[in-house]
Amino acid sequence: MDFEALHSASFTSLDTTVSDWTKMLTKLTDLKADAKDGLHGKASKANWAGYNATVSREFIGKTAEEFNDAYTQAESIRNIMRDTQGELKTQQRLLKEAIERGRGNHMSVKPAGSGFTVTPNPDPKPANGQKDVDALRDELQGILDKATEMDNTAATSLKALVDLTDYGFSGQKYADRDSAVNAIKEAENLARIAKKNPEDLTVKEFDALNAGLKKYSGDELFSERFAEQLGPKGTLEFWAGIADPYTNRDVYVERREQLGDLQKNLSLTLATATQADTLEMHRWKGEMTDLGSQPISKNSTTQGFQVMSNLMRWGNFDDQFLKSYGSELMETEKAATSNGRHGATVWTKMGMDPNLNHTGEDSGSDPMIGYLKALSNSPDAATDFFNDSFLSKDEDHEFKEEEKGKEVKADLTNFDYLFEERDWPPERDKDGDDSISGRNNLAMALEAATTGHPAGELPTVDTPPHNEGQAQLMHSLVSSIGEDPGRLQDHSYMSDSIGQITSEYLPDINRSLSVDESSGEPGEENGSGNIDKLFPIAGVDAKLNSEHVTPLLVVLGQNPEGSAAVETGQAAYMGNLMDYHLNPNLPEESRYPQTPQDTIEEISRRSGEIGGTLAIGRQEAILGPAGTEAKDFEDSIAQQKNAWSGSIGTGIGVGVSFIATPVGGAIAGGAASTVSSLVLEHVFQQAENNVLQEASADSAGLWSESKRVNLEMGQEAAFSAAKAHDLSYQNQVADWVRSGRDDGYSDASDNVSRMADHLTTEVPPA
Repeated sequence: MDFEALHSASFTSLDTTVSDWTKMLTKLTDLKADAKDGLHGKASKANWAGYNATVSREFIGKTAEEFNDAYTQAESIRNIMRDTQGELKTQQRLLKEAIERGRGNHMSVKPAGSGFTVTPNPDPKPANGQKDVDALRDELQGILDKATEMDNTAATSLKALVDLTDYGFSGQKYADRDSAVNAIKEAENLARIAKKNPEDLTVKEFDALNAGLKKYSGDELFSERFAEQLGPKGTLEFWAGIADPYTNRDVYVERREQLGDLQKNLSLTLATATQADTLEMHRWKGEMTDLGSQPISKNSTTQGFQVMSNLMRWGNFDDQFLKSYGSELMETEKAATSNGRHGATVWTKMGMDPNLNHTGEDSGSDPMIGYLKALSNSPDAATDFFNDSFLSKDEDHEFKEEEKGKEVKADLTNFDYLFEERDWPPERDKDGDDSISGRNNLAMALEAATTGHPAGELPTVDTPPHNEGQAQLMHSLVSSIGEDPGRLQDHSYMSDSIGQITSEYLPDINRSLSVDESSGEPGEENGSGNIDKLFPIAGVDAKLNSEHVTPLLVVLGQNPEGSAAVETGQAAYMGNLMDYHLNPNLPEESRYPQTPQDTIEEISRRSGEIGGTLAIGRQEAILGPAGTEAKDFEDSIAQQKNAWSGSIGTGIGVGVSFIATPVGGAIAGGAASTVSSLVLEHVFQQAENNVLQEASADSAGLWSESKRVNLEMGQEAAFSAAKAHDLSYQNQVADWVRSGRDDGYSDASDNVSRMADHLTTEVPPA
């Protein structure tokens, strides 16, 4: 900064700018409130259907969220400018005070070009020595240097903050200039450490890197600058080197237990970095994808995909990056397996290969495992990836399907290949046992892809109803398991995710079980009639086949987690559905055109069929070769209660697609909340009373107990809904539920009997 610029600076414009930004924050506060309570609040309660349910509603939600980010970015900009404003004024005051002290000590300070001069005054007083002149000069120069640094770092921080997004606003918040500056400086310092030859890294530097990444992994400025400075190739070389016990023996031996933490912190940092829309990060993502199929060094057999996929297991990576990365990964696998003819042995860990993954779940040699974990956190990218083509009929491959009685080449999506055809390379966990992480991560990625929210979470009021891509994938998943139940049965650890998926498609499940197979399409005027009104869906119907749904439910019934997810979801769904249909304010055009008795009986019948089918699966698990304990099923119900804590009765656990009218809303409220709360509490109470354990001695006991619990659950729902709306037939609904329940369990017995080849225990009689 020029001497004269600081000395004569007028801060009027800067003062005005800071004031304007402060006023802007006040306006944005009002806009943010309007967006949340008005725009977003009304959208959540509106009658969404069709295209609007899956696109417009989500767009409005994201638009409303942009106001939060706009406020946050404006506040950060104001804070940085206000901080710089105060600091520059302080430096100007210090400069003028130093000049005055010099004048009082018979020295003059004058501008000279962009700098200044300090000279002794020719007066009668004794002249100052050179030491005094140099001291004043150094003091003034120090003030200028500090002001220059403040000015430059403020500009750098503001530019970096604004550049984080090409469109919209950054949600990164900084209280002052120093916090933003420190984030950038720390990123550059840590990147310099990571760029060192891994052989030369010290334990102290390892600790500094691990601590810094942990502290700043969610900071957008830090993450973008760190990734950009380290570079894609540097990232791969760093992790491959530090994870190899033969590269830096000292660090590996002393910090081996911390490698998992470093892997996680680095993954979170890179995930945050990929969200930045800077030119540098666009280049970074493109180059990283290009490096995926290449060896990380001249003599290495390890490819870039193998390294990077292990740095993707945590965090929310940019969707477009995941799509491009996944496409190239699948192309590499196609080439390595001769279009799927051979197993993916190219990813098999050899004796001297380093463990690139330090979670203890697998070695990290198969890049598909880490990539699928990344997809489990990024629903939109996961949906697109699984529906994308892996092999077309026109390509050279040997996968067949039957078409019009003839065997022809098949079209395979990525889902088809990974779920049905891929020969997964052997993997071991930290204990030397066969690893389940490959297919387990596949199930979690499918959970995200079909539900629209990250795996392991429940949907919220902001989760949009299912769109076409999600519904299409759900149809493929259910068809695949229905055609070959062993695809799930042989890998039952996938059932927690598949169970949650199923619970969020219960409207589609109930529809499929109600369809008159002679017609085959929900919603037609057939034997069941008006199924679309009986089980309304706000989003896209997955159009499931009941002959596929039954095997799915039987297999899920054999797994405690899968069974609990569906059973709990169906309880909440039934409670909300009873209230919805018994509500006298339901618009006529949305009403199921049958009597209340027919309505309750049909809802109870479908609930009974689902409950009965799950019960047969549970019987198979307890009395069959698996020998699963009844206690495991009840414990899983208890865990569902913990997961639903705070959401009981809202319908959240079964997604937001099941109601499409203003009465129900995206999330049923009012009486429906009370009804489903009572139903769920009954389910949870039965589990706590260990009723299943007491009835688990034989198939008859398990079947009877399931029928009893299902009946009580349905009667609780119907009576509570009728009472809430003060309906005259409150004393009749219990009998209607019993009739529907009996028919439903009979349907379950009849349908499952066709699966005899897949069961070792006897199907209970209808």
